Amino acid sequence: MADTAPYRGATEDWSAKQYLKFEDERTRPPRDLLAQVPLSGPKRVVDLGCGPGNSTELLMERFPSAEMIGVDSSPDMLQQARERVPNCTFVKGDLETWMPQERTDLLFGNAVFQWLPDHPKVLARLLTALPPGGVLAVQMPDNTREPALQLMEEVGASGPWANAIAKSGAARNDLLRPEEFYDLLRPLCSHLDIWHTHYNHIMPNHAGVVEWFKGSSLRPFYSALDGTMREQFLAAYSDAITRAYSVRYDGKVILKFPRLFILAVR
Repeated sequence: MADTAPYRGATEDWSAKQYLKFEDERTRPPRDLLAQVPLSGPKRVVDLGCGPGNSTELLMERFPSAEMIGVDSSPDMLQQARERVPNCTFVKGDLETWMPQERTDLLFGNAVFQWLPDHPKVLARLLTALPPGGVLAVQMPDNTREPALQLMEEVGASGPWANAIAKSGAARNDLLRPEEFYDLLRPLCSHLDIWHTHYNHIMPNHAGVVEWFKGSSLRPFYSALDGTMREQFLAAYSDAITRAYSVRYDGKVILKFPRLFILAVR
């Protein structure tokens, strides 16, 4: 997916165009997650937080005979997904309350559940809605302690924009530890696998790091601001990124990006 679930205090839609600036890099995690799904011929597959359809496309390639459904909260993302994967059904939905139809074999969530403050409860609810042998496959950014995310909060709390950003609830909560996810989900399934992968994305420069996060975690911060104040906040964040990330010999910047993967078989 596209990191596009609703966040608290959302003021504007997500941008498929901005997100897809780094399509190759953003599609690596769902590809890695899908490779671990132990299903051969599922009848119904749902891409939760389908975003612009890049993850849905992967699912269609793997399971061409399945009924494919994409769910997202963003009209812009859904429009892009419908154009990209016209043979699928795409619906607008809120994952905090959404429930799958009976006999759904795979619930696939790429970079979406981190936006839900109560996502552990949501994951448990979705897992219990699956039939025996059904699979819940989830990937979430686990990067709230990385410099790029910490700087969003620090810069967001240190300027004239601080009140507006605080009211928006833009900052994400830390994920549970793997041990906590295990205790929550293992009693509900026959098999559970949890792992981390640390991706090292090569950004062209510091501006590339900012552009990356403008399509995901940074958006709730600057969406709470207007005009000059938004520009000033982004400039201050860009300066902080430049100080925090060193440049490699060729001028490029390595963005370390930890992600948590969960694969549960009902």
